Formats: sequence, C-alpha cells, structure tokens
Amino acid sequence: MAEGTRLVAPVLSAVGGSGRSIVANLLACALAPAGATVVLDTAPRLSSPWPAWTADGHAGGLAALPADQPLSPAQVRQAASWRPGLDGGQWQVLTDGRDWHTPPLALPDEPAAWHQLSAIGGWNAVIADTAHPMAHDVLAARCERRQGQTRGWCELPYAVPVLCAAATASGIQALQQAVMALHAEGLPLQRAVAVLVATTDGRTPAVVRAGATMLGPRTASVVHLPYDPGIRAHGLGAPSRLRPRTQQAAGQLAAAVHAAARAAWGDPLPRAPRPAPLSAPVPAL
Repeated sequence: MAEGTRLVAPVLSAVGGSGRSIVANLLACALAPAGATVVLDTAPRLSSPWPAWTADGHAGGLAALPADQPLSPAQVRQAASWRPGLDGGQWQVLTDGRDWHTPPLALPDEPAAWHQLSAIGGWNAVIADTAHPMAHDVLAARCERRQGQTRGWCELPYAVPVLCAAATASGIQALQQAVMALHAEGLPLQRAVAVLVATTDGRTPAVVRAGATMLGPRTASVVHLPYDPGIRAHGLGAPSRLRPRTQQAAGQLAAAVHAAARAAWGDPLPRAPRPAPLSAPVPAL
C-alpha cells in the first residue's frame, strides 16, 4: 500500500461465537506485509481476548491515550502492542492490557472516534474488531432514527466490511438475516467480504454451502476459514503453529479485501483523509 493510503476493515458479526477476533487476527497477519497494520480492539477488557494475546507486548494500551488531550502520532503508535505475523513481519494492536481489577475505560461507541485515532497513528491497514451485534444494531438504529455503529463503520472512508459467521446452520442463518438487514438499509454490501469460520474438521455442511452460494451475488466475496486445532489448543499467541491451509485462507481473505477496495476506489487507493494539524499554542502574556 502506498504511503498516505488507508484501508479500513471493520470485522462485524451478528451473534457471538462467530470467530470475529480470530478473523481480525488472521487478516492483520496477512495485510501486514502490504503496509503498517493495526487492530483496534473496541470490546470491554474483560470480554476481549486481545489483552491475553498481547500480554508480552509491553505497551501502555488505550489507557495511555487520554481522551481530553491532544495526541501525537508517536504517542498513539507507542501505546499499541506488537504482534507477530505469518512471515516474520509484525503488526500492532490497540487494546486495554491493564490488570483485570483496574477500573474499566470509557471506550467510544462512535466509529469516527476510532478512525480518527488510527489516522493519527498513520497506519495503512486498520482492522476494527467490533463488539456489537450488527443485525440488532441496524434494526435498533432504524427504529430509533439514529445512525448506528454498523452504518458508521461501513461508511468510513475506504471501508471494506468483513462479515463473520460460524460455518453452521445457525451461523449461516444469522448471517443471512444480517445481510437482509444491511441490504434493506442500503449499506455497501457490494464491497463487503463474508467469512465462514469452520467449527469442526471435515466437510462443510450442505446448508452452509448453499448459504454461501446465496451470499455470493450480494457480497464482493465469500471466504471459507478452515478449522484449525492449533487455534483451539493454543489460541493465537503463536501464528507459526497455524496449519498451512489456515495461512492460505488468511491470504485469500486479505486478497478479497484488497480486491473489493480496488473495485470500489481504483488501484492504487487514493490518499486517505488526514486529521487537521493542531494549531500552535498561544504563549501566555
């Protein structure tokens, strides 16, 4: 990715247990060789896997970024923990890695606030691990006549939504229902990438294959993420333990996100919006 460009990939799901954080992790591993990459952990600390995955990162995390003070690019970058990639490269995570008993942070709900933070940090690839149920959020926002987080993420500059679901009958049903809600609200499904996360080894169930076929025309791409016992046994602390086919699927996911972005905005991507510079402080008289 050229310097000054920014690709945003909000990872969304309709229900819990969809493999959202695993998808965000693997996508970051695969995008890292293309440019500076960060994952934004938007979930509360005690419901997120990222603090455990970044326990050795030795960074201040989100708590080191006061919301009521100006931030420099160096401050934002130094607050992010480092994670190993699939090919020896590295990428970063902004999460709250403090001890469990510390008071919770008041994290912003607005996607624009997270986008501004990533823009200050200057990353090329920004992956947001969201925590809200997208279909419920879309319906609630419609009934309450407000924007909603899902729309906010999907309408950020150069955003390619990544829609996750477990590769099960209930998972594909939840994703299909969410896609119908997104379609009814006119959200950009034409550049969305669906990811079906296998929960067991073996052949994909027929109902999931049929659901993937139906999703194909409505989304930019459908990617199948195979079951990996290494993730179940060891989490994602060591990407080198992943099966080759898992690494291959991560590459396919990154390629699908890139292809959706190129189809929407051209190749290379246009330069991303930049935050306005802070004005110089006026010295006291």
